[in-house]
Amino acid sequence: MHAIDTEDLTKDYALGFWRKRPYRALDRLTLAVEPGEVFGLLGPNGSGKTTTLKLLLQLVFPTGGRAEILGRPAGDVSVRRRIGYLPENPYFYDHLTAVELLDYFGRLLGIGAADRAARIPRLLDQVGLGAERRLALRRCSKGMLQRVGLAQALLNEPEVVFLDEPMSGLDPIGRRMVRELILGLRDRGATVFFSSHILSDAEAVCSRVAILAGGRLVASGLLTDLLAFGIKGWEVVVEGADTAAIERVRAMAARVTPIAERRYAVELPSTARPDVVMAEMTAVGASVVSINPLRDTLEDYFMRQVAEHVRERQVRA
Repeated sequence: MHAIDTEDLTKDYALGFWRKRPYRALDRLTLAVEPGEVFGLLGPNGSGKTTTLKLLLQLVFPTGGRAEILGRPAGDVSVRRRIGYLPENPYFYDHLTAVELLDYFGRLLGIGAADRAARIPRLLDQVGLGAERRLALRRCSKGMLQRVGLAQALLNEPEVVFLDEPMSGLDPIGRRMVRELILGLRDRGATVFFSSHILSDAEAVCSRVAILAGGRLVASGLLTDLLAFGIKGWEVVVEGADTAAIERVRAMAARVTPIAERRYAVELPSTARPDVVMAEMTAVGASVVSINPLRDTLEDYFMRQVAEHVRERQVRA
C-alpha cells in the first residue's frame, strides 16, 4: 500500500466574470509515494504544487482523477487523524500565544490534558521557539509563525506530514532545523510530502522528487536516477597568482573568476587535467587552495526540465 497515491488527478478552475473559461491548474497527475520516504514536489510558482496539496487534503475538490492517502480516499475521516499539514501561509488566531494555540488544536484532536502538557513544550523546543512561545501571535515574525505552524502539524504525531513551502520565511538556522526535523520524521517511519522551490533544501532531504511545470508532471523518480552525478568539470582555487600566471592556464579553462587580490577560481572542463594547472601554479610560486569536482545539481536538472516543457508548449502553440 502506498502512503500517497494519485491517478490522473486534475483540477480546472473557471476564470472570468461574464464568459467563464476553464483554466487547468493540474493536469492528470499520477504519483505514488512510499511509506516512510521524504518526497519533494518541486516547481516554479504557478506550477500546481499548492493545488496538489489542497486536492490531497480535500481543501478543494478534483475535476477528475482520484487520490488516496494510506489506502483510503483523500478526505476520508478515518485518515484525517493520521495526517499533519502546514500550509504555505499559515494564519492563526493572533490573540493567542503559541502554547494556547497548540492547546486549542490539541483539544480539537482529542488529545488528553496530560498528553497536551507533555507534547506542547517538547514540540516548541523541537522547532526552536523559546520565550516567544508566551507572546501573542500578532507580535511574532513570519519565521516564528512558521515554527508554530510546524509544531501544530506534528501535534497529533502523524503518519503522513504535508508541508507546503516549509522553509518559507526562515533564516538559515531555521531552514537547517526544518531539514533535521524532516529527517527525524523519516527516521521514525513517517512519510513526508513537501513542496518547495528551494532546490538545495530538497536535495538535502529527499529520496525522490517530482517536478511540475504548467500543471503537468515533467519528471519524477529517485534523485540518483534523475541526476547525472558524473563529474562535468573541476574548480581549482589558486592563491598568490599574478596576471601572467593566470594567462598561462586561461587557454585550458572554461572560465576564470577573480575572487580577491591574486586569488582566482579556475573552472576546467571534464577533459582538462587539474594536475597540469597545479604544476603551472607551483612553477610560478602560487598555491592551490582547493580542487573541487563540478557535478550536476538538482537545480541544473530542474532548469533543464522546465525549459524543455516551455519549448514544447511553444511548439504546440
